[in-house]
Amino acid sequence: MQQVSILVAEDEEDIRNLLNKELSEEGYTVYPAADGWEAHSLFLREKVDIGIFDSMMPRLDGVRLMQKIREQSDIPIIFLTARDLEMDKVLVLSLGADDYIVKPFSVAELKARIAVQVRKLTAIHSRQFDTAELQCGDIRVDPDQGCAYLGTQELKLSAKEYQLLQFFLENRNRLLTKKQLYHAVWKEEYAYDDNTVMVHISRLRNKIEENPKEPKHLVTFRGIGYKLIDGR
Repeated sequence: MQQVSILVAEDEEDIRNLLNKELSEEGYTVYPAADGWEAHSLFLREKVDIGIFDSMMPRLDGVRLMQKIREQSDIPIIFLTARDLEMDKVLVLSLGADDYIVKPFSVAELKARIAVQVRKLTAIHSRQFDTAELQCGDIRVDPDQGCAYLGTQELKLSAKEYQLLQFFLENRNRLLTKKQLYHAVWKEEYAYDDNTVMVHISRLRNKIEENPKEPKHLVTFRGIGYKLIDGR
């Protein structure tokens, strides 16, 4: 994978300049922006691999910026926020964020979280796919092309949604725990997050189920985990 570029949207100048300096020294290409509108303009002009967005910014806040970007891209997005409430974390994850870090934060911790996203991007770019299609009912994945389908319709999945679906198909009709799913997709043994799994399962259901509230394919086994079944 080529040099990774990071869009940093942060209205606090000291933090923005610090991140620009520290991440540039790590070898990343950094595009700093003072507000959401400037960040969105940079996103449209430049090749951006990862976004780091402050939640509260003038003109266009971090959530609305992410929503605009999600209309066109599934790049990993890490949120910076001063609010450390569980509901806030669940909200930004459900809206499409990939990670969440509370201010004040350690630059070393942020670098570690960025490195996790870079490893995932590298794996996606370099993975040698098995050419055999994976299928369960009318859901299928073509690993050779990195595409997923519901019937004849191609699914627009984020990287994590695709990895989740592929893992479910590789283990179709097998009951998988949330911890198994987290370790398989996020590959972070030390940081298991129950809410992260539930949020991404919900987003995946919205794309593969006719009625996500009454799923026929991706079934919940309360207190245990999930199973992908034919559903016919």
